[in-house]
Amino acid sequence: MAEIIQERIEDRLPELEQLERIGLFSHAEIKAIIKKASDLEYRIQRRTLFKEDFINYVQYEINLLELIQRRRTRIGYSFKKDEIENSIVHRVQGVFRRASAKWKDDVQLWLSYVVFCKKWATKTQLSKVFSAMLAIHSNKPALWIMAAKWEMEDRLSSESARQLFLRALRFHPECPKLYQEYFRMELMHAEKLRKEKEEFEKASMDMENPDYSEEILKGELARIIYKNSVSIIKGAEFHVSLLSIAQLFDFAKDLQKEIYDDLQALHTDDPLTWDYVARRELQIESQTEEQPTTKQAKAVEVGRKEERCCAVYEEAVKTLPTEAMWKCYIIFCLERFTKKTNSGFLRGKRMERTMTAFRKAHELKLLPEFQYKQLVCLSLWISWAEWSEGAKSQEDTEAVFKKALLAVIGADSVTLKDKYLDWAYRSGGYKKARAVFKSLQESRPFSVDFFRKMIQFEKEQESCSMANIREYYERALREFGSADSDLWMDYIKEELNHPLGRPENCGQIYWRAMKMLQGESAEAFVAKHAMHQTGHL
Repeated sequence: MAEIIQERIEDRLPELEQLERIGLFSHAEIKAIIKKASDLEYRIQRRTLFKEDFINYVQYEINLLELIQRRRTRIGYSFKKDEIENSIVHRVQGVFRRASAKWKDDVQLWLSYVVFCKKWATKTQLSKVFSAMLAIHSNKPALWIMAAKWEMEDRLSSESARQLFLRALRFHPECPKLYQEYFRMELMHAEKLRKEKEEFEKASMDMENPDYSEEILKGELARIIYKNSVSIIKGAEFHVSLLSIAQLFDFAKDLQKEIYDDLQALHTDDPLTWDYVARRELQIESQTEEQPTTKQAKAVEVGRKEERCCAVYEEAVKTLPTEAMWKCYIIFCLERFTKKTNSGFLRGKRMERTMTAFRKAHELKLLPEFQYKQLVCLSLWISWAEWSEGAKSQEDTEAVFKKALLAVIGADSVTLKDKYLDWAYRSGGYKKARAVFKSLQESRPFSVDFFRKMIQFEKEQESCSMANIREYYERALREFGSADSDLWMDYIKEELNHPLGRPENCGQIYWRAMKMLQGESAEAFVAKHAMHQTGHL
């Protein structure tokens, strides 16, 4: 084993000599690198292998690459990259190949390999990594989607992305997410072709590209996917998801109408269909030529839209008199009721609609009793607290919040805690908000916004404490660290960008995130982290 380690160290010597010769590292630093490298090599060459040793090896090499990059920038030297960086990248890839061969079932390890290649390797090399990963993990649709998105967005190869989706669907013929992303990809492809065609026409250039056929430009390939997918995957939820994607593309009006019409024809007996049709009224603009300009006129217009929504819901509960349908109606009313407005007119209308909907559902016995109590209690407590804030003392309002938190339990209490914290900051500043936070910090459940609010409040203080910010992030991660990739990413950014941050903590936070995040959340984190690193080159 000693001979292998010695040989590996000798392989490093040319790059280390170059680093010293061009002045990026001192002789003492080169000696320290050799000492550290020897220890790392020993750990991954011994008979009993541990994954953590491979991870530490890779992380050390990545840190070295980034340090070289910073020093190059500092002295303005950009030569000898083949002899230095490419040599290190090649070595890291070899370590990743060994690790992924030994622990081939570890998806997080594969994703780290992908992230490394995205930043440091060539697109051809990354393509090979995706192929190797999918050969082993063909049972994971999210990885197929990740690879296809990379082909589409980074390699700009719609055809390669299409082939990946088709292969993925052979393995997973009933996976909604695959159809959704494939549908989205074909619409993006059509949009890209339309822009290309427009540019060609502006330049008065001749076009003989068969991809510019009218059918493809209108999204015919996406339409075929839509038709095929809804014949396989039944239900309004999937149908609505495709319609929501199609609505992101302005050119696809005909396709949107077809999907919408099919939704109403095929899923009339599904509450989700009625819910979607009703909520759609909020997006439909007024038919009058002049748009409302004053606050009062805007409030009246919003009120009209909400009236149209409720008219659809009223028809829905007559056509489909079920608990599920009434639940959709009442949830809509509560959402609008709790939406902040300065208009007394709008506030009154919303409260009236909400209470009327509750009363009707209760009289018809079409809402479970426990749900009735929970929902009514939440809305009334919120109304009471908001009224108290404007009419009563600070002590009285806080008493309302404390009583409310005793009465409202479970998921409904989350909204109350958020509003209690907001009120505390408004009425008593940071000191009061922190006291409320401390009093609630063990009273689960929470929303992630509960912690994000405290982070923002802290950052608004003149004597901002990085220790407090870390405390809020750590507490938030205890609750949401297995699913919220944005939270981990923001924590890393905070350490990098805050004047009192510690950039050296970022590597440890990254690996903690990789251990805690699961499934698509881990993949989302990897993608965001790679994008962030690219933006800081």
